[in-house]
Amino acid sequence: MKKYRILTIDGGGIRGLITTILLERLEHSIPGFLSKVNLFAGTSTGGLLALGLASGLNPTQARRIYEDKGDVVFKVSLLRRILALGNLIGAKYSLNPLKEELHKQFGDLKLGDLPKKVLISSFDLDNGLHPSGTNRKWKAKFFHNYPGPESDEMESVLDVAIRTANAPTYFPIFQGYIDGGVVANNPSMCALAQALNPQTGGEELSDIVLISFGTGHNPHHIPVQFGDWGVLHWATKIINLVTEGSAGLADYQCRQLLGDRYYRVNPLLPFSIAMDNVDEIPRMVEIGNGFDLGEVENWIKEIYLS
Repeated sequence: MKKYRILTIDGGGIRGLITTILLERLEHSIPGFLSKVNLFAGTSTGGLLALGLASGLNPTQARRIYEDKGDVVFKVSLLRRILALGNLIGAKYSLNPLKEELHKQFGDLKLGDLPKKVLISSFDLDNGLHPSGTNRKWKAKFFHNYPGPESDEMESVLDVAIRTANAPTYFPIFQGYIDGGVVANNPSMCALAQALNPQTGGEELSDIVLISFGTGHNPHHIPVQFGDWGVLHWATKIINLVTEGSAGLADYQCRQLLGDRYYRVNPLLPFSIAMDNVDEIPRMVEIGNGFDLGEVENWIKEIYLS
């Protein structure tokens, strides 16, 4: 039976380290597992990983980048803190350290240069003039390197990487785009749709197998039965609600459409870890190494690769 294998990775900032460790362990126990993937899809930190894996980066190399450079990317300079009034009127972090690290990895590569297919989510804040010349609107944008008239194969990998990873309030707007997590923090359903699209993937639903990786499920909850909340209360929670809520939606949809040809890997975290909490890197390493992958390995061998 022909199989079209998709691997997707959620957003989550520095928690992407957990995903790299899980992938590293799976690649060790099932050598060549990642080489069989046809489409890598990702959002935010997952987009960076998807682009890296599609370009030939292995999970161990990706893990080292998170461990060695996480505190460089998520570092607040005194000047930045002053200019942004402590994140009140400006982004918490500069994009420059992230750009530098991504340029080292991708250089001048275009999406079309990647040996694997990719789908990377972002959000376009202004897609230009409407044909009537009167309306402008923001919209989701999914960059891909499938051939065809709507291909993004000439887009710079570096630019796409930044467009998917610049989370609002954490990083500035880049080229009119912000982090894809505002629309598809879990890009699994988006990847499935792209693979089914006759103009791009052209695959049959019955041929698709999909494994989806989260970056650790934060144990967020709101212990309120009846709350008359306004902007002040919701403002500090809305980003988590949007990103984690959309992740659950994609998980539900893929389960209904694919059944046992879909598997979700997303460790429940013992406590909430923010996307920029580099102080918890040692704990994230423990979580990644301690997560039981027995059932995942069996599914990969029996369904994903067989």
